[in-house]
Amino acid sequence: MTTTTTTPARRRPSAAGSRGSSARRIAALARAELQLLVRNRTALFNALALPPLTVALFSAVGGLGEGAGEASGTVLLNLLVFMSLAFVVYYNLTVAYVARREELVLKRYLVGESTRAEILTGAAVPALAVALAQAVLGIVAVSVFLEPPAFVNPVLMVVAVLGGATMLTLLAAATSGLSRTVESAQLTTLPLLVVAIPFAGLFGWPGAGSGVLDTIGTFTPLRPITDLMLLGAGGIDRDGQVLTFTETFGAAALPVAVLVAWTVVGALAARRWMRWEPRR
Repeated sequence: MTTTTTTPARRRPSAAGSRGSSARRIAALARAELQLLVRNRTALFNALALPPLTVALFSAVGGLGEGAGEASGTVLLNLLVFMSLAFVVYYNLTVAYVARREELVLKRYLVGESTRAEILTGAAVPALAVALAQAVLGIVAVSVFLEPPAFVNPVLMVVAVLGGATMLTLLAAATSGLSRTVESAQLTTLPLLVVAIPFAGLFGWPGAGSGVLDTIGTFTPLRPITDLMLLGAGGIDRDGQVLTFTETFGAAALPVAVLVAWTVVGALAARRWMRWEPRR
């Protein structure tokens, strides 16, 4: 007599289990990256001390002048968040991706169970955490040293920070693929920083600029961050008008659309140019 044994079919993980596993893998990658950040205590202190020190210095020299009042806090908070996203997220993350690639860290991650999206997200967590911490510290410092902004629509501020961080993370991944070394990343990040920052609406009072250049600037990748921050923190639109809570949603339609469009461009560019191992 012979007996036949059947091997039970392997159960596919459920969608909920897959999401849980993905979250655990991202958390594990993020912990490894955060440990590297915490070990560099000087850099960490400088990053977190920058917003309060900047606001304190700005307050000491008189802000925007007499009568500026609440506007000083709004403009300065916008500047702090913008610089944090542009340099802490985009620039530093580009350098980090290049360094991890050249050290074969990204290649080793790919051998495991983590997907490419999970690897990019886990590696980005430290930069995103520092950017969020700087935004919170900036809000606290502005409220203490200057007249706090009106916070007309905090939802738009959250969209500016999280949406801007997502877009710049994808653009950082794409830029890292164009960078042969960590040193060359200082050059490959210049086009976005040097070209886009002048069009970002940081210089001068909102509404001061007009004409073709201002229209072009509206569709550059960094401008939505400024527009949404000013709308959310002070209810100030691109023409310098102060809006109500309801009116800010209508004014935010164009910046949100531009932000989404550049996020899609960043995702496509990252998929096309991101490299996972050193060039030969």
